[in-house]
Amino acid sequence: MISQEQLLHYVWKYRLYPCDSLVTADGNRVEVIDPGLQNMHAGPDFFNAKVRIGDVLWAGNVEIHTSSAEWYLHGHHLDPVYNSVILHLTGRINREVVNQKGESVPQSLLPLPERVRANADYLLQSDHPLPCRDFLASMDQRLIRSWLDDLSLERLERKCNEIDTHLERFHHSWDEVFYVMLTRNFGFGINSRPFELLALSLPFNYILRHNDELMMVEALLFGQAGLLMESGVSDPYYRQLQSDYQFLSAKYGLKSLESHLFRKMRIRPYSFPHVRIAQLASLLQQAGRLFSTILETEDLLRLTRLFRCEPSPYWATHYSFGKVSPKTTKSLGAASIDILLINTVVPILFAYGRYTDLEEYCERALKLLCSLKPEKNRIIQMFLDVGIEPASAFHSQALIQLKKEYCDPKKCLYCRIGHSLLSSPEPFIR
Repeated sequence: MISQEQLLHYVWKYRLYPCDSLVTADGNRVEVIDPGLQNMHAGPDFFNAKVRIGDVLWAGNVEIHTSSAEWYLHGHHLDPVYNSVILHLTGRINREVVNQKGESVPQSLLPLPERVRANADYLLQSDHPLPCRDFLASMDQRLIRSWLDDLSLERLERKCNEIDTHLERFHHSWDEVFYVMLTRNFGFGINSRPFELLALSLPFNYILRHNDELMMVEALLFGQAGLLMESGVSDPYYRQLQSDYQFLSAKYGLKSLESHLFRKMRIRPYSFPHVRIAQLASLLQQAGRLFSTILETEDLLRLTRLFRCEPSPYWATHYSFGKVSPKTTKSLGAASIDILLINTVVPILFAYGRYTDLEEYCERALKLLCSLKPEKNRIIQMFLDVGIEPASAFHSQALIQLKKEYCDPKKCLYCRIGHSLLSSPEPFIR
């Protein structure tokens, strides 16, 4: 929840106080020329501010508290870093403040306008997943589109940072990083973490060594997932996988995961971990070094075909081992392929372009994101219900970023939509 001090920071940063309301404790009028740059780390709250106090122009730093006493509670009177503070702003003056040199620091009340307080209370105390839902449809759509453009890039940057972490871990092997990301995304949300653990426990190089035979790749993946230890399964396919995995695990010194990590409850049979692993095995076996192929494939149709792999025939009549079901095709559907392109191919292309300074890969990533249909999920439906409809995956990714990084933690002060509402000249709730 946003504190009163954070609201005071916000009011100062965006000059939401009455322009003639700042007066020092000894009666000098404060004219703000530049509020300075907000500091999100240790030290004074705003750097390089410029203010005129009485007839004197000051340049330096600004510190903000809810009361004067906090200057001492935080030890600023003992810290030489705060000797550069030219103005102390506070919601309540209850004592004089001095710096480490013993010099008095000018201080002024910083009023928190009632309209800002009321608007902030409305947004920050809302129980709805989208606190500003009642105002989204009536807002300037240009502002929303501009914010969504930046949010989509922000989400891509976050994913790129995760890729950078993986690159360090795997000694800058793009093949290995792509394999880990792809495998994680085959978990399709609910099983993402166990699928990631599966990839981390099974080096991609081992799969490449055996990708001339699908059953060997299946044995590696199913065995590492701990799914070849089920009792009561006796069909020939299952027994062959067990035998192959026993050989491979001994050869490579592999230790399998616990099968209970992979969730089946409240999942449609088509998304059972067994089916997803069979699909992944087929893709990895047929594609070989898939990352290199991705770099070379610009056409969306060809890219989509790469992912439309049919698992081995056993899975046409099974959703898990030993239980026969009506025959159905188990290749990845169009929506699933789009999700893999959005969450795997787009970020890896963008990160590779940034890493190599080859702008064409960044442009391809953005073009691909704009050409894909928006996702259909619970978050996107929330925005659809209030009149915000993404035209492509570029903006549906932005809406996911907005919901997860701003709405959920109630960071309305840092959201452009929230800012537009909070800085409204009138309270929007009466």
